[in-house]
Amino acid sequence: MKLALIIPCYNAAAYLSTLLPVLAEWLGRNTADRELLFVDSSSKDGTADLLTAANLGRVLSVNSADFDHGGTRAWAVEQVSAEVVVLMTQDALPTSADAIDRLVAAFVNPKVGAAFGRQLPYEQCHLFGKHLRYFNYTAQSYVRALSDSPRVGIKTAFLSNSFAAYRRSALLDIGNFKNGLILGEDSYAGGRLLLAGYELAYVAEAQVYHSHSYTIWQEFKRYFDIGVFHAMEPWLLTTFGKPEGEGLRYVKSEFDYLRKQAAWQLLPQFFVRNTMKWLGYKLGKQHKRLPLRFLPMLSMHYRWWSGSSSPCYNSGA
Repeated sequence: MKLALIIPCYNAAAYLSTLLPVLAEWLGRNTADRELLFVDSSSKDGTADLLTAANLGRVLSVNSADFDHGGTRAWAVEQVSAEVVVLMTQDALPTSADAIDRLVAAFVNPKVGAAFGRQLPYEQCHLFGKHLRYFNYTAQSYVRALSDSPRVGIKTAFLSNSFAAYRRSALLDIGNFKNGLILGEDSYAGGRLLLAGYELAYVAEAQVYHSHSYTIWQEFKRYFDIGVFHAMEPWLLTTFGKPEGEGLRYVKSEFDYLRKQAAWQLLPQFFVRNTMKWLGYKLGKQHKRLPLRFLPMLSMHYRWWSGSSSPCYNSGA
């Protein structure tokens, strides 16, 4: 099976010293059937030069202003001819080269259209970030189909391009990643694959380190963007269910996690953080009712609002 690993990069130099040796080991196991493709968005820290010097794969460049979460990945997928395409973010570090092969092994099942691995928190990540990884990425693998949606809800279509793989033919069958989304190109693809009759596999044995220590304001902005995404793609909630039930389960789980860690001093922040996430999401879903000039200030992906897909485009805002 021919494999391609695609990594979008922007100012990734700080991650390369640990990431590149793992990629080199994976590539060296079967060079004839494996390729690496790096897509650099006009980095200013020498990322492209470092990748070129490493000589592990092709390095293609795009203008940072033109980067699109779905569109750039769709374009990258079209640059390779592999049967399975693995996607990673620059800040995801596989625990070993075996992690990538374990993820790809999910495609032995002909029904699997996409697979994603387990994300472990970095040691320095704060407790809120650690809990998010433990909640979303459990130790038990599973395979989900559209028929699971009445039981699992919105999590049926859960997928993360921080460490995911796609059967290329299945991805092209659904029209590839969608251009113009503020985020969520992975969840969009996951939902479309399920509707097309494919299944999604979670491979807990395929592990990467990947986490964020977001501030409360960053959490607000991220959930604002999720609200915008759900407002733009209402079929996801119509098909798989609203996220409120999953959100309540998450809040209960986080409280229990902090309690078990005896982190009582974090309880005030727990209440503020979750209130801000809820507020951000609700405002994001209602973003069309807000003054256009304020939207980039509320968003983590503020540059998206100047693009042709956003409500601000040609609005004068």
